[in-house]
Amino acid sequence: MPAHAAITEKRFDVVIAGGGSAGAVLARRLSENPNRTVLLLEAGPAYAPAAYPDVIADANRVGGDPAHDWGYHTQDRLGLGHDVRAIRGKVLGGSSGVNAAVAMRARASDFARWTARGLDGWSWDDVFPVFKALENTPTGDEAWRGRSGPFPIRQRTMEEITPSMRAFVLASEAVGLSRIADFNGAEQDGVSPYPLNVVDGRRINTGIAYLTEEVRRRPNLTVVGGADVDAVLFDGRRARGVRLTGGGTVEAGQVILSAGAFGSPAILMRSGIGPAMHLRDLDIPVLQDAPVGERLKEHPFFYNVYALQRDAKAMAPVAGAIIWTRSSEAARDELDLHISGTHIFDPAQSPTGGAIVLACSVTLPKSVGSVGLASRDPRAMPLIRYNFFEDPSDLRRMMEAVRLSRRIGRTAPFSDVVAAEMQPGPDVDDDEALRRAVLSTVDGYAHPTSSVPMGGPDDPWAVVDGDGAVRGVQDLHVVDASIMPDIVSAPTNVTTILIAEMISRRLG
Repeated sequence: MPAHAAITEKRFDVVIAGGGSAGAVLARRLSENPNRTVLLLEAGPAYAPAAYPDVIADANRVGGDPAHDWGYHTQDRLGLGHDVRAIRGKVLGGSSGVNAAVAMRARASDFARWTARGLDGWSWDDVFPVFKALENTPTGDEAWRGRSGPFPIRQRTMEEITPSMRAFVLASEAVGLSRIADFNGAEQDGVSPYPLNVVDGRRINTGIAYLTEEVRRRPNLTVVGGADVDAVLFDGRRARGVRLTGGGTVEAGQVILSAGAFGSPAILMRSGIGPAMHLRDLDIPVLQDAPVGERLKEHPFFYNVYALQRDAKAMAPVAGAIIWTRSSEAARDELDLHISGTHIFDPAQSPTGGAIVLACSVTLPKSVGSVGLASRDPRAMPLIRYNFFEDPSDLRRMMEAVRLSRRIGRTAPFSDVVAAEMQPGPDVDDDEALRRAVLSTVDGYAHPTSSVPMGGPDDPWAVVDGDGAVRGVQDLHVVDASIMPDIVSAPTNVTTILIAEMISRRLG
């Protein structure tokens, strides 16, 4: 169905802009009320649950392709010396369709940081029952795990991962890390194979898990692909619908933006909600002066890559195991470092035809980035700056992670399956050389958050309240990773799904 045809001829109770990790959840939950008409608009293709192409459905293919990506990159060349690719899925299911399918919850300490900002209703006691309710997993302690939710989470076993990945886990134990049975259980400080939203090799994105064929047949739910939202329309200060990029408008009683950490702030700013000076520079009339886009967070990511011995060069499945631990600067109860073991690497770039990546990350960065508009044109790429290592603590902690990763690289049994270190390479043998290597090649973990943050009534950075309602206007919500008050110490996808589950309950 053409995106601008039938949907412009009727009024919906709710229009949701963006069908990703949050929007697909909202569409399912809000359409459970048969008396509420819901329209879900997705800029990318809206595939049927069983019709996703392999680039989206195959869990061993990570990062999507140009047909399913927004094609964004940051403007960090001045600070870092290079820009950073900002992968975002452009498909029903959003970035849950192109990510590594890691299904790890945020921790209680993450939510304690949120509530310390004066935010009610987001404590661990508030969110934990919802984390359990959204998932279905056949393993793990029933006190911690959910059995009957829509989102499948499967704990990968040592037998399921590659020989080199098993060696990574065992070498991590050899240097003193604990083996964790279940990162979504009682303990997280240590090493374990990943929990993944993968079933029989298929990445189960939210477009599959939440928008099943049965859900899509609901007469009160309309799902439209190829429909990009330009701006929110207002009567005075009340949202009344959206304007589509290709022309046409959709009328609605309530508007929810779920376009992600780049898309949602961009739509808000084009609608006149954002930093007044920035909007005036672009000749956008200011409806509400608000700190939109000014608290962007992302996890910095550095690749410590090893060529594998030819007799241990298996590279599938690509997602294997991860270390989650604390740096010497971590606050009490916080785990602020990841070392993520994957085979997401072109084997042709390895002299042996096989490689393993130990990707190091600071998961509680202090550096703050930004998202702005390059122009009023909705097709223009936003101005994204991650500002990695703006806070010196982030670089110090990244160096700790890389030193630990390289120590594991020299430890049996991992060292027994390694032919050579490829990145940063054996010539990088002192702190200054390592610092230069990190700065010159740092990437993003593809976990952008906090560009439209929630906050309590006295939080000067808050754009939305604890229910995602945009301050200063009516009938407009933002529900996605952009509203996290601060980035969490885990991969962000499951927490983004949680946010949509929590707020959908409050919206009734």
